[in-house]
Amino acid sequence: MTNKEVRVRFAPSPTGNLHIGGVRTAIFNWLFAKANSGKFILRIEDTDQNRYDENSEKSILSSLEWLSLDWDEGPFRQSERKDLYGNIAKKLVDSGWAYYDDTTSEELEELRQLQIREKRPPRYDNRGRYKEISHEYYEKNKDSKQIVVRFKVPDGGNKPFNDEIRGKVEFNLKEIDDFVILKSDGMPTYHLAHVVDDHEMKITHVIRGEEWISSTPRHVLIHDAMGWDYPKYVHVPLILGKDKSKLSKRHGAESALEYKDKGYLPEAIFNFLALLGWSPGDNSEIMTIDEIIEKFSVDRILGHPAVFDPEKLEWMNASYIRNLEDNTLSKMIIKEVDRPKEKGGLVSEKVSIEDITNRISILTPLIRERLRNVSESSFLLEYFFYDDLEIKKETLLPKKVEPKSIIDGLTKSITLIDEEKKFEPENLEEKFRELAKNSGLKAGQLFFPIRIALTGRKESPPLFDTMCAIGKEKSINRLYSAISIIKS
Repeated sequence: MTNKEVRVRFAPSPTGNLHIGGVRTAIFNWLFAKANSGKFILRIEDTDQNRYDENSEKSILSSLEWLSLDWDEGPFRQSERKDLYGNIAKKLVDSGWAYYDDTTSEELEELRQLQIREKRPPRYDNRGRYKEISHEYYEKNKDSKQIVVRFKVPDGGNKPFNDEIRGKVEFNLKEIDDFVILKSDGMPTYHLAHVVDDHEMKITHVIRGEEWISSTPRHVLIHDAMGWDYPKYVHVPLILGKDKSKLSKRHGAESALEYKDKGYLPEAIFNFLALLGWSPGDNSEIMTIDEIIEKFSVDRILGHPAVFDPEKLEWMNASYIRNLEDNTLSKMIIKEVDRPKEKGGLVSEKVSIEDITNRISILTPLIRERLRNVSESSFLLEYFFYDDLEIKKETLLPKKVEPKSIIDGLTKSITLIDEEKKFEPENLEEKFRELAKNSGLKAGQLFFPIRIALTGRKESPPLFDTMCAIGKEKSINRLYSAISIIKS
């Protein structure tokens, strides 16, 4: 550790939705800052103006806010700091560490094709070093010619740096060609911009994905050229799909806000992603944010890829849902189902949101155990409000039981429900078990068709809790309907 105040940054590019890898990087940075009483800085790396998407930037900010990843400084935007990068590039030219290059894109493509034909790796051949273009020439011609600034990489030797996870990492400088640090539009590349910003913002630890390891020699070279101290580099492991290939949507990975729309809880997403590539030092899985902060340290970040398991995320989200207070979960469910039925909600001319709200305190405990995410609420609640159940005859008939026996059992069930004064789950279960016994049926042989008749499904909350929630009248009507289906 350093005696300096810990300062870390999350620096996304606003060119698309914030994917899982980016969210995990943000979480690691935020946790490290919180664990060390440091500062978490948000920086928008928008130097690629051709790909800049305003909606993407809004989505990034919304994602961080949803996950409660509050930033201490920022958001800073690199596009607003263009002059700073231009001045640094000019200093590097003056010191001999960089040069202007007016090689055209056509010339670069011709070079690439030649190298391919000669079976050499395509790379820039450093030809611009020998043109000796002056500041005056650059200023005069930068608007009419494609002139970039390239960093002059030393001709040989190795460039080592220390990674806090992997230790000493070393690259042969002969494998690195002179790279662009200022583009022809005057905007910096990532290599220059983030190094300048990290220095200016006094970043102490650069926590980012391990895909940036191969670029780090370029970054430490710029630090060397400017006489700046290096930050501590922490390259976190990749996230792979369950088939060990690069993570993508086909593995079930979504953007942060897509998970929000699907009814996942931010605490569950946070907990799940914090454990992707980091170990708390024990077998803990369900953890509060404060517990994660207390245990978080760089030396517990793993050196091998993490595997994204959508089933585990679903399990974790369900665990968080089960731990919510009834009132909190009820409010979330009401918000979720308050849409027209044809759009995935429960509201229609027959059922108002007031009807749902009035009954939600009874229904929430019934579906809690079956909710994997809140977006499933409408499906799990539908049969409590709507009678148009799709029931096939064969689903009402248990194997090795005569239809006549089921019809007789359902008929007696109607009588029992109609005459029962104490319409409560425990009492009903006792009475129905006795009914099954007297009818020559096993309990399951009677309960199964009753469940199908009441819900249209093989799986539902406890049968007699469900019956009470549906109510006497509807339960009787649905049992009559089931008898009609069997007789048809």
